[in-house]
Amino acid sequence: MGRPESALDPASGPVQSFAFELRKLRQEAGGLTYRAMARRTPYSPATLSRAAAGEHLPSLAVALAYAQACGADPAEWERRWREAERQATAAPPRDQDDPSPYRGLARYETDDRHLFFGRDQLTARLAERVLTHRLVAVVGPSGSGKSSLLRAGLIPRLQSEEPPERRPAAIRILTPGPHPMSAHATVGQASRGPGDTVVLVDQFEELFTLCADPAERQAYLDLLLTALRPEHRLRVVIVMRTDFFGHCARHPALAAALSEATLLVGPMTPAELRRAVVGPATATGLIVERQLTARIVEEASGKPGGLPLMSHALLETWRRRSGRTLTLAGYEAPGGLQGALSRTAEDLYARLSAAQADRARKILLRLVTPGQGTQDTRRPADREELRTDGSSDTDEVLEQLVRARLVTVDGSTVHLAHEAILTAWPRLRNWIDEARERLRVHRLLTEAARVWDALDRDPGALYRGVRLVTAEEVFDSPEAEGELTPLERDFLVSSVTARDREQRMAAVTTLRLRRLTVLLSVLLAVAVTAGLIAWNQYRSSERRRQEAVTAQRTARSRELAAESSALLRNDPDLASLLAVQAYRLDPTAEATASLYAAAALPLRHRLTGHTAPVDAVVFAPGGRTVAGVGSDGRVRVWDAATGEVRAAFRASDGAVRAVAYRPDGRLLAVTNTRGTLLLTDLTKGRVRTTAVRGRAEGPVVFAPGGRTVAGVGYDGRIRVWDAATGEVRAAFRASDGAVRAVAYRPDGRVLAVANADGTIRLHDLSGGRTRAWTISHATVTSMAFSPDGRLLAVGDLDGSVRLTDTGTGARQALLAGHTGPVYTMSFSPDGRVLATAGADDTARLWDASTGKSRAVLTGHRDSVSSLSFSPDGGTLATGSRDRTVRLWQASTARPDTTRTGSATISSLAFGEDGRTLAIGDVSGAVRVRDAGARPVRRARRPRSAPAGTGSVVAVGRGPDGRIMAALTSGDARTVRLWDPTGRTLRTVVRQRPVADTVLAAAISPDGRTLATGGTGTTVRLWDVATGRCRTVLTGATDVIVALAFGRDGHTLVSADADGAVRLWDPASGRAMAVLADQAVSVAPSADGSLLATGHTDGTIRVWDVAAHAVRAAFWDRRTAVTALAFSPDRRALAAGGVDGTVQVWKPALPGPAETIDSVCRALHRDFTPQERLQYVRGGPQPSACTGRGG
Repeated sequence: MGRPESALDPASGPVQSFAFELRKLRQEAGGLTYRAMARRTPYSPATLSRAAAGEHLPSLAVALAYAQACGADPAEWERRWREAERQATAAPPRDQDDPSPYRGLARYETDDRHLFFGRDQLTARLAERVLTHRLVAVVGPSGSGKSSLLRAGLIPRLQSEEPPERRPAAIRILTPGPHPMSAHATVGQASRGPGDTVVLVDQFEELFTLCADPAERQAYLDLLLTALRPEHRLRVVIVMRTDFFGHCARHPALAAALSEATLLVGPMTPAELRRAVVGPATATGLIVERQLTARIVEEASGKPGGLPLMSHALLETWRRRSGRTLTLAGYEAPGGLQGALSRTAEDLYARLSAAQADRARKILLRLVTPGQGTQDTRRPADREELRTDGSSDTDEVLEQLVRARLVTVDGSTVHLAHEAILTAWPRLRNWIDEARERLRVHRLLTEAARVWDALDRDPGALYRGVRLVTAEEVFDSPEAEGELTPLERDFLVSSVTARDREQRMAAVTTLRLRRLTVLLSVLLAVAVTAGLIAWNQYRSSERRRQEAVTAQRTARSRELAAESSALLRNDPDLASLLAVQAYRLDPTAEATASLYAAAALPLRHRLTGHTAPVDAVVFAPGGRTVAGVGSDGRVRVWDAATGEVRAAFRASDGAVRAVAYRPDGRLLAVTNTRGTLLLTDLTKGRVRTTAVRGRAEGPVVFAPGGRTVAGVGYDGRIRVWDAATGEVRAAFRASDGAVRAVAYRPDGRVLAVANADGTIRLHDLSGGRTRAWTISHATVTSMAFSPDGRLLAVGDLDGSVRLTDTGTGARQALLAGHTGPVYTMSFSPDGRVLATAGADDTARLWDASTGKSRAVLTGHRDSVSSLSFSPDGGTLATGSRDRTVRLWQASTARPDTTRTGSATISSLAFGEDGRTLAIGDVSGAVRVRDAGARPVRRARRPRSAPAGTGSVVAVGRGPDGRIMAALTSGDARTVRLWDPTGRTLRTVVRQRPVADTVLAAAISPDGRTLATGGTGTTVRLWDVATGRCRTVLTGATDVIVALAFGRDGHTLVSADADGAVRLWDPASGRAMAVLADQAVSVAPSADGSLLATGHTDGTIRVWDVAAHAVRAAFWDRRTAVTALAFSPDRRALAAGGVDGTVQVWKPALPGPAETIDSVCRALHRDFTPQERLQYVRGGPQPSACTGRGG
């Protein structure tokens, strides 16, 4: 007989109540044993016993099996189970004895280091920066986890630094508060003992929001800046919100100190978010459902300030956990990421009485400092300050706010739990907005009253003038006065009394002023003397001023570059202007990176001049000009290369529906909303418009010979006109109902017509045949044939695009991406690209063969109504309702491609003159080809190397210009150096361990050093003459997949499998720079300013090494790029692949001046007054694009 079951209290909760009912059912069935029940079900006795244990709700299947074994009705018990599940997930959180692994709105403390996950890389970077700089700024938006990063990340990391000499002597953490000098006067004193003292100043923005005395603020800043002098043995870390970082630029010394020592805390990556969710649970023996993890990562991604909301939602989920499992149902019950905090607050507010609710409002508003051009911030307040009227409800309401974790109490000080409450709880946000001006005056009054009391109620500290009048106006009502503390009321009354007394003493004051005049005369003489002394210090002060101005320009340049990066996707025009402005202010690395990012945008020209929305745009047959037609019927013709206006005239009195050029470019056909077809003669500089008979509201097309033009009316009739006379040649009905969209096949012989019911008919205009099919139940808004006529692209009102086989009507692909109706589309002339555009203000480029998105073109500020490819397919023109036409680069340059064999290319090297290219492959062969794509010379192979024993891992040229090659053995443990000219083979690396086989190698330019890397995480430098290892480069964290020496031999580049590209100094063995790029091949330019990286997807990137920014990207193959080499003059870049081909690219890499000119020519504008007011602050600054209007 089994042991008896433990007692259950059915009132403990829905899970316990359900378990109690199961036990009761078993007893009513005759007290069946679990072993007997197991024989009637597919479950074990232990599973059935756990179902009635009351620890967690069993699964539905187990619950139904339990009921059936006892002879109960399964339907009834399924209803009971679902009710128990609903109550369990919807039940209010209960007190838990076990500590939660999540901190909710509270920060992670030092003792929580075992629960702090997701910020490992950021913690390491911050620790390294603290150890290399004496003053460091950590900047991030509210809610990005800065305070937790300090306490649970940085402090444990510093305390465990190796070797111990790197550890600080002491670590202090503090917040400025309203009086930083009096509260932290000893912050500049280092602790005794070896090592520096690290001072962590959290919530540094309090220095600007709570400290009202500018002199005290400056004194505190000067105290912190003493850390810059090593003899003080101090290191200071200041932590602040991003929106207050601009305040630092107002203090020149601080701005100069932080110019190279600022760490930006950005949003977590999806992988980091996943660790932050799962890590604490795993550390405490809990389990997180995969669906819950995926849901939280999806909702929290890209939200820099969302970490407190995520932590609070996880805390509420933990309190609703099922056994050891955190479930998706438990997460959704309190409202998820966006609703958990608001629901917690609203639940508390609903439980309060009317008087208590009003008291809670007053308490919470006391804990807020309203922002002035910045976000609102939280404000600590003394508990006594919250008792404004002596009400007994204050302590009770405060206790309930603490239990709900909305506020925290530290001794006698009360804080908001986190600033996320200010934005996540709509009710509190409304309170703040309604009382914003009163709160601003109230905060100033509170601080002034505190200072007055601290000065023994000195009358000189009382309010006077405008401040007193403003305070009287704000607190003139009994209700408003009731929100004042006794001290604040005494201060205000004393101020009014003092003002009245001073007015009565006006006569005495006049006499004193006369005496003061005499004193000022004396002071003037003293001032003149002081001025003479100051003249001697002019040169040094002027130099310091210039240094401060330079520091301010640098800080402002970086700020503009950061704003450019943030706007690049949503507002590329403004982002480009900000990038140019940042570079003109100061060419910092950040400004250079943002400039090159702007130059990489596909926009080539922004064409303006239309005063009405652009309804149609089309390229001339030769591609030299592009025409745009506005809804007012006016036509503007631009030079496609320069963007200059070639012609402007009126072609229609009404809004335009479509426009088409005759193949010879001399005649323009236009249809308008009145159903009129207009033929405009453009020859010999004359503009002559002729209206023809018959309605044509839809698209028009010229016959291949240009003698006739066909158009369709929305009444379903097609008409063909003589282009010379305008007479109707033929007419027939293409549809019985209203026509929604039409498209002509490029040869003009087939017309596709879409009806309102989603039916599409293909009409053979020469044979009269018609085929029809229903392609979509949504309303068709646009159509386009591929150049060969085999595909028909169809756009819907819901934003989807379908590619349909015109022969069978079968759907080939569904393209999803637009968020509104697709108004226009067109295939490129070669049929490889489909362009679509519509109401979401974007145009998109798709791969017509795969259906994958190739680019999203943003910049228009209203819907895009028309688009057209240039005849060569290299340029796409788009017309929009924002009254502009934009020309985009639609294709990239193509390389010269040569097949050298079937083996994978493993190494490349240009000759000194750049005319020849040495090619090594994995078969062990070395070939030489002409860099101009002429035939490959015969392959050379070492005589003493057995066939198939290894591959060429490096090709180089010795000091005498002869080709050298490094080959690995078949097991990749031995490396031999081969001179193809002398046909000699010498072993340099012998029998490496199996765990450190050679995968990559590089030969130095002088031929004396061989670098190798592989399955180990180190790079070794070998002496070619002796075969000895001279240096081991450490720091990589994964397999070394690529190596390359710089042209001067002073730089070595390595690529790791973990996505890090490192630039080493071979002499010192230190890494000079690290780029984040998942590369499999690398090649530095001859001057070291550029670095090319190849990737497994066939992409090639060219980096600016100084700016750590991508200058250009190329792609023309679908296989991995396994070898790269720059020509000596940087004008050619060779790339080898696994398919045995070598491509030679001619990358266009203009300098900054040419880049700025191209960006300005493309935008054709400068900042608007509103943009300049919002972004170009801080005094006179140069124009971004001089001479171009907004």
